[in-house]
Amino acid sequence: MNILFVADPLETFKIYKDTTFSMMREAQRRGHRVCACGPQDLAWQSGDVVKASVREITLTGDAHAWFQQTGTPMKALKEFDAVLMRKDPPFDSEYFYATHLLEQAEREGTRVFNKPGALRNHPEKLAIMEFAQFTSPTLVTRNADAVRVFHAQHRDIILKPLDGMGGMGIFRVGPDGLNLGSIIETLNQEGATTIMVQRYVPEIVQGDKRVLVIGGVPVPYSLARIPQGSEIRGNLAAGGKGVAQPLSARDLEIARALGPVLAARGLLLVGLDVIGDWLTEINVTSPTCFQEITEQTGFDVPAMFIDAVEAALAA
Repeated sequence: MNILFVADPLETFKIYKDTTFSMMREAQRRGHRVCACGPQDLAWQSGDVVKASVREITLTGDAHAWFQQTGTPMKALKEFDAVLMRKDPPFDSEYFYATHLLEQAEREGTRVFNKPGALRNHPEKLAIMEFAQFTSPTLVTRNADAVRVFHAQHRDIILKPLDGMGGMGIFRVGPDGLNLGSIIETLNQEGATTIMVQRYVPEIVQGDKRVLVIGGVPVPYSLARIPQGSEIRGNLAAGGKGVAQPLSARDLEIARALGPVLAARGLLLVGLDVIGDWLTEINVTSPTCFQEITEQTGFDVPAMFIDAVEAALAA
């Protein structure tokens, strides 16, 4: 099988924890051929098909020079058995355009995971609106007065931008309301930008759990990303400590409810963020935590994922 990974530059990978790297390693272990490109390498011309300047690579097993490049041909995406969209956020205009190029490639016969249209239709913070029965009280608005009313009602709240990643731009405002006005101004830019506000969930001290769902089936372990020191954010990028643990009954309830629905829409891999008993985000662009869960529990998440890719192609 020939697999193309659309991802960030290979030179930026931190392979000791990178999920895309773990996918590549498992694919190569099975004898599949691995290629990579970035969204900037995708191109289409009238009368032709979507193509990309790809890097044919072999993983070396060396922690430093971890891949060898064997060629950089221009190839039609439909020549690949599977194209895996693994570009990290932010979901900006260029990411949006890339999904349209990938969708055109689909029309030409390419199998793309996650499905480009589904990536566009499931913004990672706003996707929880469809599953409000699993979320803590949440407000999405541009209106500063509405945020103040929400704070008055819930007293302890989290505010965050809709396009943030890795915990960037997240603020907590307690009962005293300290700096609420300034934070609102910073995030919503005098009503120009929509923000999300959620009731603070104190169980964050036990971790912001990443629950992985592959092909509609939950991985049996989550990675609880536990805030350190005075930090309120559990994101690994913000210094959180990752601790793998079995899924709770509530984790399973949420994953089993959402998994088949999202898989049927073409979302082969989903990362649900759960704090306590509450769903806070649905990650679809490039969910992570494969290596941390595998190393701490022995459950082979990359193998489960490549199994799901192979099964999807055989269906």
